[in-house]
Amino acid sequence: METVFQTFHQAQSRYAGPLLATTLSPIPPGDDRTLLRRFHGESNVFSIHDDIQKYIKARPSYLPHPEASAWIEIYVAYWKALGEILRAETGHHRDDWAIKVYEAWKEILTLLIRGYSPTSGFEAWTMPCLYTVGKYLRVFAIKADEEQSKTDGEPVKMELDGLGDDVMDSVEKNKWLEDAARVINEVFRLCISDRAPLEDSRKWGIYNTTNLLFKTYFKLNSIGLCKNILRALQATKADLPPIESFPKSHIVTFKYYVGVIHFLDEEYVRAEESLTEAFHMCHKNAHRNKELLLTYLIPTHLHTSHTLATPTLLSTRLNLHYIFYNLLRAIRRGCLADFSNRMMAHESSYVKRRIFLSLERARDLCVRNLLRKVWLLEGGKENTRVKIGTFAAGMRCSMFYSAWTPNPSPSPSDDEGETVSEEYVRAEIDAMMEDDEVECLIAGLIYKGLIKGYISRDHGIVVLNRKGEAFPGTGV
Repeated sequence: METVFQTFHQAQSRYAGPLLATTLSPIPPGDDRTLLRRFHGESNVFSIHDDIQKYIKARPSYLPHPEASAWIEIYVAYWKALGEILRAETGHHRDDWAIKVYEAWKEILTLLIRGYSPTSGFEAWTMPCLYTVGKYLRVFAIKADEEQSKTDGEPVKMELDGLGDDVMDSVEKNKWLEDAARVINEVFRLCISDRAPLEDSRKWGIYNTTNLLFKTYFKLNSIGLCKNILRALQATKADLPPIESFPKSHIVTFKYYVGVIHFLDEEYVRAEESLTEAFHMCHKNAHRNKELLLTYLIPTHLHTSHTLATPTLLSTRLNLHYIFYNLLRAIRRGCLADFSNRMMAHESSYVKRRIFLSLERARDLCVRNLLRKVWLLEGGKENTRVKIGTFAAGMRCSMFYSAWTPNPSPSPSDDEGETVSEEYVRAEIDAMMEDDEVECLIAGLIYKGLIKGYISRDHGIVVLNRKGEAFPGTGV
Protein backbone atom coordinates (compact mmCIF):
# COMPACT_ATOMS: atom_id res chain seq x y z
CA MET A 1 0.00 0.00 0.00
CA GLU A 2 2.83 2.34 0.76
CA THR A 3 3.89 2.46 -2.91
CA VAL A 4 0.39 3.39 -4.10
CA PHE A 5 -0.04 6.13 -1.54
CA GLN A 6 3.41 7.53 -2.12
CA THR A 7 2.29 8.08 -5.70
CA PHE A 8 -0.98 9.52 -4.39
CA HIS A 9 0.80 12.11 -2.24
CA GLN A 10 3.26 12.96 -5.02
CA ALA A 11 0.35 13.62 -7.37
CA GLN A 12 -1.43 15.74 -4.76
CA SER A 13 1.65 17.84 -4.12
CA ARG A 14 2.33 18.38 -7.84
CA TYR A 15 -1.32 18.72 -8.92
CA ALA A 16 -0.59 15.91 -11.40
CA GLY A 17 -3.91 14.46 -12.53
CA PRO A 18 -2.54 11.75 -14.87
CA LEU A 19 -0.19 10.53 -12.14
CA LEU A 20 -3.07 10.42 -9.64
CA ALA A 21 -5.17 8.45 -12.15
CA THR A 22 -2.55 5.67 -12.22
CA THR A 23 -3.38 4.88 -8.59
CA LEU A 24 -6.94 3.97 -9.62
CA SER A 25 -6.10 1.66 -12.51
CA PRO A 26 -7.04 -2.04 -12.51
CA ILE A 27 -3.86 -2.79 -14.46
CA PRO A 28 -0.52 -2.85 -12.60
CA PRO A 29 2.39 -0.81 -13.95
CA GLY A 30 4.75 -2.57 -16.33
CA ASP A 31 7.71 -2.33 -13.95
CA ASP A 32 5.83 -3.82 -10.98
CA ARG A 33 3.34 -6.46 -12.08
CA THR A 34 2.54 -7.59 -8.50
CA LEU A 35 1.74 -4.11 -7.13
CA LEU A 36 -2.04 -4.48 -7.10
CA ARG A 37 -1.91 -7.99 -5.66
CA ARG A 38 0.30 -6.71 -2.82
CA PHE A 39 -1.97 -3.69 -2.34
CA HIS A 40 -4.98 -5.92 -1.84
CA GLY A 41 -3.15 -8.51 0.27
CA GLU A 42 -1.88 -6.02 2.85
CA SER A 43 -5.31 -5.50 4.41
CA ASN A 44 -8.68 -7.18 4.94
CA VAL A 45 -12.33 -6.25 4.88
CA PHE A 46 -12.36 -5.45 8.59
CA SER A 47 -9.39 -3.08 8.69
CA ILE A 48 -9.22 -1.65 5.17
CA HIS A 49 -10.88 1.67 6.10
CA ASP A 50 -8.47 2.34 8.98
CA ASP A 51 -5.45 1.25 6.93
CA ILE A 52 -6.23 3.60 4.05
CA GLN A 53 -7.10 6.41 6.45
CA LYS A 54 -3.69 6.02 8.02
CA TYR A 55 -1.91 6.43 4.69
CA ILE A 56 -4.04 9.29 3.35
CA LYS A 57 -4.01 11.33 6.55
CA ALA A 58 -0.32 10.75 7.11
CA ARG A 59 0.24 14.20 5.60
CA PRO A 60 -2.78 16.22 6.73
CA SER A 61 -1.42 19.49 5.35
CA TYR A 62 -2.27 18.42 1.80
CA LEU A 63 -5.97 17.69 2.13
CA PRO A 64 -8.88 19.24 4.05
CA HIS A 65 -10.81 16.77 6.15
CA PRO A 66 -13.88 16.43 3.84
CA GLU A 67 -11.68 15.86 0.79
CA ALA A 68 -9.49 13.34 2.62
CA SER A 69 -12.59 11.46 3.78
CA ALA A 70 -13.87 11.29 0.18
CA TRP A 71 -10.56 9.86 -1.04
CA ILE A 72 -10.61 7.29 1.75
CA GLU A 73 -14.02 6.04 0.60
CA ILE A 74 -12.80 5.91 -3.01
CA TYR A 75 -9.74 3.82 -2.18
CA VAL A 76 -11.77 1.49 0.03
CA ALA A 77 -14.05 0.89 -2.98
CA TYR A 78 -10.95 0.47 -5.16
CA TRP A 79 -9.59 -2.18 -2.76
CA LYS A 80 -12.88 -4.07 -2.90
CA ALA A 81 -12.97 -3.92 -6.71
CA LEU A 82 -9.41 -5.26 -6.89
CA GLY A 83 -10.53 -8.17 -4.73
CA GLU A 84 -13.24 -9.07 -7.26
CA ILE A 85 -10.76 -8.75 -10.14
CA LEU A 86 -8.13 -10.91 -8.42
CA ARG A 87 -10.69 -13.59 -7.58
CA ALA A 88 -11.72 -13.65 -11.24
CA GLU A 89 -8.08 -13.95 -12.36
CA THR A 90 -7.30 -16.83 -10.00
CA GLY A 91 -10.47 -18.75 -10.87
CA HIS A 92 -12.06 -18.42 -7.43
CA HIS A 93 -15.27 -16.88 -8.66
CA ARG A 94 -18.90 -17.62 -9.36
CA ASP A 95 -20.74 -17.46 -12.67
CA ASP A 96 -21.62 -13.82 -12.06
CA TRP A 97 -18.01 -12.73 -11.49
CA ALA A 98 -18.07 -10.19 -14.35
CA ILE A 99 -21.17 -8.52 -12.92
CA LYS A 100 -19.55 -8.39 -9.47
CA VAL A 101 -16.46 -6.74 -10.97
CA TYR A 102 -18.59 -4.24 -12.87
CA GLU A 103 -20.69 -3.30 -9.84
CA ALA A 104 -17.63 -2.91 -7.64
CA TRP A 105 -15.92 -0.71 -10.23
CA LYS A 106 -19.07 1.33 -10.75
CA GLU A 107 -18.99 2.19 -7.04
CA ILE A 108 -15.57 3.82 -7.52
CA LEU A 109 -16.86 6.07 -10.30
CA THR A 110 -19.99 6.95 -8.32
CA LEU A 111 -17.86 8.00 -5.33
CA LEU A 112 -15.54 9.98 -7.59
CA ILE A 113 -18.47 11.90 -9.06
CA ARG A 114 -19.71 12.60 -5.55
CA GLY A 115 -16.26 13.90 -4.67
CA TYR A 116 -16.75 16.91 -6.95
CA SER A 117 -19.66 18.16 -4.88
CA PRO A 118 -19.13 21.40 -2.90
CA THR A 119 -18.89 19.32 0.29
CA SER A 120 -15.85 17.27 -0.75
CA GLY A 121 -14.39 19.84 -3.11
CA PHE A 122 -12.22 17.84 -5.52
CA GLU A 123 -10.34 20.20 -7.81
CA ALA A 124 -10.46 20.16 -11.60
CA TRP A 125 -6.89 18.89 -12.00
CA THR A 126 -8.04 15.48 -10.68
CA MET A 127 -10.35 14.96 -13.71
CA PRO A 128 -8.07 12.31 -15.31
CA CYS A 129 -9.22 9.99 -12.52
CA LEU A 130 -12.78 10.20 -13.82
CA TYR A 131 -11.70 9.31 -17.35
CA THR A 132 -9.50 6.38 -16.26
CA VAL A 133 -12.17 4.85 -14.03
CA GLY A 134 -14.86 5.53 -16.66
CA LYS A 135 -12.79 3.92 -19.39
CA TYR A 136 -12.46 0.67 -17.46
CA LEU A 137 -16.10 0.80 -16.38
CA ARG A 138 -16.98 0.55 -20.06
CA VAL A 139 -14.62 -2.42 -20.48
CA PHE A 140 -16.05 -4.25 -17.47
CA ALA A 141 -19.62 -3.55 -18.64
CA ILE A 142 -18.89 -5.14 -22.02
CA LYS A 143 -17.40 -8.18 -20.27
CA ALA A 144 -20.41 -8.42 -17.96
CA ASP A 145 -22.77 -8.43 -20.96
CA GLU A 146 -20.67 -11.15 -22.60
CA GLU A 147 -20.69 -13.36 -19.53
CA GLN A 148 -24.39 -12.84 -18.87
CA SER A 149 -25.18 -13.85 -22.45
CA LYS A 150 -23.24 -17.08 -21.94
CA THR A 151 -25.13 -17.78 -18.73
CA ASP A 152 -28.46 -17.10 -20.43
CA GLY A 153 -27.45 -19.21 -23.42
CA GLU A 154 -27.79 -16.33 -25.89
CA PRO A 155 -25.07 -14.96 -28.15
CA VAL A 156 -24.25 -11.35 -27.28
CA LYS A 157 -24.45 -8.71 -29.97
CA MET A 158 -20.80 -7.58 -29.85
CA GLU A 159 -19.93 -5.79 -33.06
CA LEU A 160 -16.84 -3.70 -33.73
CA ASP A 161 -17.42 -0.13 -32.49
CA GLY A 162 -21.18 -0.70 -32.18
CA LEU A 163 -22.05 -1.06 -35.83
CA GLY A 164 -25.50 -0.59 -37.27
CA ASP A 165 -28.40 1.33 -35.81
CA ASP A 166 -30.45 1.03 -32.64
CA VAL A 167 -31.86 -2.51 -32.27
CA MET A 168 -34.71 -3.03 -29.85
CA ASP A 169 -34.08 -6.70 -29.12
CA SER A 170 -30.48 -6.04 -28.01
CA VAL A 171 -31.52 -4.04 -24.93
CA GLU A 172 -31.13 -6.92 -22.48
CA LYS A 173 -27.93 -8.07 -24.14
CA ASN A 174 -26.36 -4.66 -23.48
CA LYS A 175 -27.86 -4.15 -20.03
CA TRP A 176 -24.61 -3.38 -18.23
CA LEU A 177 -23.14 -1.26 -20.99
CA GLU A 178 -26.29 0.87 -21.00
CA ASP A 179 -25.95 1.25 -17.26
CA ALA A 180 -22.31 2.30 -17.72
CA ALA A 181 -23.38 4.85 -20.33
CA ARG A 182 -25.73 6.45 -17.81
CA VAL A 183 -22.95 6.78 -15.23
CA ILE A 184 -20.46 8.15 -17.77
CA ASN A 185 -23.13 10.62 -18.87
CA GLU A 186 -23.14 11.93 -15.30
CA VAL A 187 -19.42 12.64 -15.72
CA PHE A 188 -20.23 14.55 -18.90
CA ARG A 189 -22.83 16.65 -17.08
CA LEU A 190 -20.33 17.24 -14.28
CA CYS A 191 -17.89 18.72 -16.80
CA ILE A 192 -20.26 20.75 -18.93
CA SER A 193 -22.17 22.30 -16.01
CA ASP A 194 -19.13 23.61 -14.12
CA ARG A 195 -19.29 27.37 -13.56
CA ALA A 196 -15.80 27.87 -12.15
CA PRO A 197 -13.32 30.15 -13.97
CA LEU A 198 -11.80 28.44 -16.99
CA GLU A 199 -8.36 28.08 -15.45
CA ASP A 200 -9.89 25.97 -12.64
CA SER A 201 -12.80 24.49 -14.58
CA ARG A 202 -13.76 20.87 -15.08
CA LYS A 203 -14.62 21.83 -18.66
CA TRP A 204 -11.05 20.94 -19.60
CA GLY A 205 -12.14 17.32 -19.36
CA ILE A 206 -15.17 17.76 -21.62
CA TYR A 207 -13.77 16.36 -24.87
CA ASN A 208 -12.08 13.39 -23.23
CA THR A 209 -15.36 12.50 -21.54
CA THR A 210 -17.29 13.12 -24.75
CA ASN A 211 -14.99 10.71 -26.61
CA LEU A 212 -15.63 8.05 -23.98
CA LEU A 213 -19.38 8.57 -24.37
CA PHE A 214 -19.09 8.33 -28.16
CA LYS A 215 -17.25 5.01 -27.86
CA THR A 216 -19.91 3.70 -25.54
CA TYR A 217 -22.84 4.86 -27.68
CA PHE A 218 -21.25 3.45 -30.83
CA LYS A 219 -20.90 0.08 -29.10
CA LEU A 220 -24.57 0.33 -28.14
CA ASN A 221 -25.56 1.21 -31.72
CA SER A 222 -27.09 4.44 -30.38
CA ILE A 223 -25.79 7.03 -32.80
CA GLY A 224 -28.78 9.25 -32.02
CA LEU A 225 -27.49 9.73 -28.47
CA CYS A 226 -24.21 11.00 -29.89
CA LYS A 227 -26.14 13.76 -31.64
CA ASN A 228 -27.65 14.78 -28.29
CA ILE A 229 -24.13 15.20 -26.94
CA LEU A 230 -23.13 17.30 -29.96
CA ARG A 231 -26.18 19.52 -29.47
CA ALA A 232 -25.27 20.02 -25.81
CA LEU A 233 -21.72 20.99 -26.77
CA GLN A 234 -23.00 23.40 -29.41
CA ALA A 235 -25.36 25.04 -26.91
CA THR A 236 -22.52 25.72 -24.45
CA LYS A 237 -19.83 26.42 -27.04
CA ALA A 238 -19.46 30.06 -25.93
CA ASP A 239 -18.61 28.94 -22.38
CA LEU A 240 -16.09 26.27 -23.41
CA PRO A 241 -12.38 26.87 -24.00
CA PRO A 242 -11.43 26.94 -27.71
CA ILE A 243 -11.05 23.41 -29.00
CA GLU A 244 -7.52 24.24 -30.15
CA SER A 245 -6.55 24.62 -26.47
CA PHE A 246 -7.19 20.94 -25.72
CA PRO A 247 -4.63 18.13 -26.16
CA LYS A 248 -4.32 16.88 -29.72
CA SER A 249 -5.30 13.36 -28.66
CA HIS A 250 -8.65 14.68 -27.44
CA ILE A 251 -9.24 16.70 -30.60
CA VAL A 252 -8.32 13.92 -33.04
CA THR A 253 -10.62 11.39 -31.39
CA PHE A 254 -13.45 13.93 -31.17
CA LYS A 255 -13.10 14.98 -34.82
CA TYR A 256 -13.01 11.32 -35.88
CA TYR A 257 -16.31 10.50 -34.19
CA VAL A 258 -17.94 13.72 -35.38
CA GLY A 259 -16.81 12.90 -38.91
CA VAL A 260 -18.24 9.39 -38.71
CA ILE A 261 -21.55 10.73 -37.35
CA HIS A 262 -21.81 13.15 -40.30
CA PHE A 263 -20.80 10.32 -42.64
CA LEU A 264 -23.63 8.12 -41.38
CA ASP A 265 -26.03 11.04 -41.86
CA GLU A 266 -24.77 11.32 -45.46
CA GLU A 267 -23.50 14.84 -44.78
CA TYR A 268 -20.34 14.09 -46.72
CA VAL A 269 -18.97 17.64 -46.94
CA ARG A 270 -19.07 18.08 -43.16
CA ALA A 271 -17.73 14.56 -42.69
CA GLU A 272 -14.81 15.29 -45.01
CA GLU A 273 -13.99 18.47 -43.09
CA SER A 274 -13.87 16.75 -39.68
CA LEU A 275 -12.09 13.61 -40.86
CA THR A 276 -9.49 15.58 -42.81
CA GLU A 277 -8.72 17.78 -39.80
CA ALA A 278 -8.30 14.69 -37.63
CA PHE A 279 -6.09 13.01 -40.24
CA HIS A 280 -3.74 15.99 -40.51
CA MET A 281 -3.46 16.24 -36.71
CA CYS A 282 -2.63 12.56 -36.27
CA HIS A 283 0.85 11.70 -35.10
CA LYS A 284 2.99 10.47 -37.97
CA ASN A 285 3.43 7.07 -36.29
CA ALA A 286 -0.26 6.63 -35.41
CA HIS A 287 -0.76 4.21 -38.29
CA ARG A 288 -3.82 2.50 -36.83
CA ASN A 289 -5.59 5.84 -36.27
CA LYS A 290 -4.82 7.00 -39.79
CA GLU A 291 -6.16 3.75 -41.18
CA LEU A 292 -9.43 4.21 -39.28
CA LEU A 293 -9.76 7.74 -40.63
CA LEU A 294 -9.04 6.66 -44.20
CA THR A 295 -11.70 3.95 -43.91
CA TYR A 296 -14.24 6.78 -43.98
CA LEU A 297 -12.30 9.39 -45.92
CA ILE A 298 -11.97 7.16 -48.99
CA PRO A 299 -15.76 6.65 -49.42
CA THR A 300 -16.34 10.30 -48.49
CA HIS A 301 -14.13 11.52 -51.34
CA LEU A 302 -16.09 9.35 -53.75
CA HIS A 303 -19.10 11.55 -53.01
CA THR A 304 -17.59 14.99 -52.44
CA SER A 305 -14.95 15.19 -55.17
CA HIS A 306 -15.48 11.92 -57.11
CA THR A 307 -11.82 11.05 -56.58
CA LEU A 308 -10.36 7.60 -55.97
CA ALA A 309 -7.63 6.67 -53.52
CA THR A 310 -4.34 6.04 -55.31
CA PRO A 311 -2.77 2.56 -55.37
CA THR A 312 0.28 4.07 -53.65
CA LEU A 313 -1.82 5.19 -50.68
CA LEU A 314 -3.45 1.76 -50.35
CA SER A 315 -0.24 -0.22 -50.86
CA THR A 316 1.19 0.98 -47.54
CA ARG A 317 -1.91 -0.06 -45.59
CA LEU A 318 -2.68 -3.73 -46.10
CA ASN A 319 -6.13 -3.74 -44.49
CA LEU A 320 -7.32 -0.86 -46.68
CA HIS A 321 -5.68 -2.43 -49.73
CA TYR A 322 -7.58 -5.64 -49.12
CA ILE A 323 -11.04 -4.08 -48.87
CA PHE A 324 -10.70 -1.13 -51.27
CA TYR A 325 -8.13 -1.80 -54.00
CA ASN A 326 -10.12 -4.11 -56.29
CA LEU A 327 -13.34 -2.17 -55.77
CA LEU A 328 -11.72 1.16 -56.69
CA ARG A 329 -10.04 -0.48 -59.68
CA ALA A 330 -13.45 -1.67 -60.88
CA ILE A 331 -14.77 1.91 -60.57
CA ARG A 332 -11.75 3.31 -62.40
CA ARG A 333 -12.18 0.82 -65.26
CA GLY A 334 -15.95 1.17 -65.38
CA CYS A 335 -16.47 -2.56 -64.86
CA LEU A 336 -19.95 -3.08 -63.41
CA ALA A 337 -19.72 -6.82 -62.90
CA ASP A 338 -16.42 -6.53 -61.04
CA PHE A 339 -17.89 -3.77 -58.93
CA SER A 340 -20.84 -5.99 -57.95
CA ASN A 341 -18.54 -8.96 -57.29
CA ARG A 342 -16.29 -6.92 -55.00
CA MET A 343 -19.25 -5.51 -53.12
CA MET A 344 -20.51 -9.03 -52.51
CA ALA A 345 -17.08 -10.40 -51.59
CA HIS A 346 -16.46 -7.75 -48.93
CA GLU A 347 -20.03 -7.15 -47.86
CA SER A 348 -19.46 -8.24 -44.25
CA SER A 349 -16.41 -5.98 -43.92
CA TYR A 350 -18.26 -3.01 -45.40
CA VAL A 351 -21.31 -3.53 -43.19
CA LYS A 352 -19.11 -3.90 -40.12
CA ARG A 353 -17.52 -0.54 -40.86
CA ARG A 354 -20.85 1.07 -41.86
CA ILE A 355 -19.61 2.00 -45.32
CA PHE A 356 -21.61 -0.45 -47.45
CA LEU A 357 -24.38 1.94 -48.51
CA SER A 358 -21.93 4.74 -49.19
CA LEU A 359 -19.84 2.50 -51.45
CA GLU A 360 -22.92 1.11 -53.16
CA ARG A 361 -23.88 4.65 -54.13
CA ALA A 362 -20.48 4.97 -55.80
CA ARG A 363 -21.81 2.61 -58.47
CA ASP A 364 -22.79 5.80 -60.34
CA LEU A 365 -19.10 6.61 -60.80
CA CYS A 366 -18.51 3.15 -62.22
CA VAL A 367 -21.38 3.62 -64.69
CA ARG A 368 -20.09 7.11 -65.58
CA ASN A 369 -16.63 5.75 -66.38
CA LEU A 370 -18.09 2.95 -68.49
CA LEU A 371 -20.26 5.34 -70.51
CA ARG A 372 -17.23 7.57 -70.98
CA LYS A 373 -15.37 4.63 -72.55
CA VAL A 374 -18.28 3.94 -74.88
CA TRP A 375 -18.36 7.60 -75.88
CA LEU A 376 -14.63 7.63 -76.61
CA LEU A 377 -15.02 4.53 -78.79
CA GLU A 378 -17.79 6.34 -80.66
CA GLY A 379 -15.47 9.22 -81.53
CA GLY A 380 -15.28 11.26 -78.35
CA LYS A 381 -15.47 15.02 -78.90
CA GLU A 382 -15.95 14.45 -82.61
CA ASN A 383 -19.30 12.84 -81.86
CA THR A 384 -21.52 14.49 -79.25
CA ARG A 385 -24.59 12.41 -80.11
CA VAL A 386 -24.66 8.82 -78.92
CA LYS A 387 -27.60 6.44 -79.18
CA ILE A 388 -29.00 5.17 -75.92
CA GLY A 389 -28.88 1.69 -77.44
CA THR A 390 -25.12 2.08 -77.92
CA PHE A 391 -24.65 2.90 -74.26
CA ALA A 392 -26.88 -0.04 -73.34
CA ALA A 393 -24.83 -2.36 -75.55
CA GLY A 394 -21.66 -1.14 -73.86
CA MET A 395 -23.07 -1.91 -70.44
CA ARG A 396 -24.19 -5.37 -71.50
CA CYS A 397 -20.79 -5.99 -73.08
CA SER A 398 -19.03 -5.00 -69.87
CA MET A 399 -21.15 -7.30 -67.76
CA PHE A 400 -20.88 -10.16 -70.21
CA TYR A 401 -17.11 -9.86 -70.55
CA SER A 402 -16.62 -9.78 -66.79
CA ALA A 403 -18.92 -12.74 -66.28
CA TRP A 404 -16.78 -14.85 -68.61
CA THR A 405 -13.31 -13.61 -67.64
CA PRO A 406 -11.44 -16.46 -65.89
CA ASN A 407 -11.08 -15.94 -62.15
CA PRO A 408 -10.19 -18.10 -59.14
CA SER A 409 -13.76 -18.26 -57.88
CA PRO A 410 -15.99 -21.16 -58.93
CA SER A 411 -18.19 -20.70 -61.97
CA PRO A 412 -21.95 -20.39 -61.48
CA SER A 413 -23.59 -23.79 -61.61
CA ASP A 414 -26.97 -25.39 -61.34
CA ASP A 415 -28.13 -28.05 -58.90
CA GLU A 416 -26.38 -30.85 -60.87
CA GLY A 417 -23.03 -29.05 -60.78
CA GLU A 418 -22.98 -28.17 -64.49
CA THR A 419 -21.70 -24.81 -65.68
CA VAL A 420 -24.39 -22.31 -66.61
CA SER A 421 -24.61 -21.90 -70.38
CA GLU A 422 -23.35 -18.81 -72.18
CA GLU A 423 -26.79 -18.29 -73.71
CA TYR A 424 -28.35 -18.24 -70.26
CA VAL A 425 -25.90 -15.59 -68.99
CA ARG A 426 -26.44 -13.45 -72.11
CA ALA A 427 -30.22 -13.67 -71.71
CA GLU A 428 -29.99 -12.68 -68.07
CA ILE A 429 -27.78 -9.68 -68.86
CA ASP A 430 -30.05 -8.55 -71.70
CA ALA A 431 -33.02 -8.77 -69.37
CA MET A 432 -31.27 -6.74 -66.69
CA MET A 433 -30.02 -3.99 -68.99
CA GLU A 434 -32.92 -2.92 -71.21
CA ASP A 435 -32.62 0.37 -73.04
CA ASP A 436 -35.25 2.04 -70.88
CA GLU A 437 -33.30 1.18 -67.74
CA VAL A 438 -30.11 2.56 -69.24
CA GLU A 439 -31.96 5.75 -70.14
CA CYS A 440 -33.03 6.10 -66.51
CA LEU A 441 -29.44 5.59 -65.35
CA ILE A 442 -28.18 8.26 -67.74
CA ALA A 443 -30.90 10.68 -66.62
CA GLY A 444 -29.80 10.13 -63.03
CA LEU A 445 -26.16 10.79 -63.90
CA ILE A 446 -27.09 14.01 -65.70
CA TYR A 447 -29.09 15.14 -62.69
CA LYS A 448 -26.14 14.44 -60.36
CA GLY A 449 -23.75 16.35 -62.59
CA LEU A 450 -21.70 13.31 -63.59
CA ILE A 451 -22.62 13.82 -67.25
CA LYS A 452 -23.19 17.15 -69.00
CA GLY A 453 -25.82 16.90 -71.70
CA TYR A 454 -29.44 15.96 -72.22
CA ILE A 455 -31.54 13.09 -73.52
CA SER A 456 -33.53 13.42 -76.74
CA ARG A 457 -36.23 10.84 -76.28
CA ASP A 458 -37.76 11.43 -79.70
CA HIS A 459 -34.53 10.35 -81.38
CA GLY A 460 -33.33 7.94 -78.68
CA ILE A 461 -29.98 9.70 -78.31
CA VAL A 462 -27.91 11.43 -75.63
CA VAL A 463 -26.58 14.84 -76.66
CA LEU A 464 -23.35 15.54 -74.80
CA ASN A 465 -21.72 18.85 -74.01
CA ARG A 466 -19.51 19.98 -76.90
CA LYS A 467 -17.64 22.94 -75.36
CA GLY A 468 -16.73 21.75 -71.87
CA GLU A 469 -16.23 18.39 -70.24
CA ALA A 470 -18.94 15.94 -71.17
CA PHE A 471 -17.90 13.77 -68.21
CA PRO A 472 -16.79 16.19 -65.45
CA GLY A 473 -13.82 15.09 -63.41
CA THR A 474 -12.42 12.75 -66.06
CA GLY A 475 -10.70 15.33 -68.27
CA VAL A 476 -12.98 14.73 -71.27
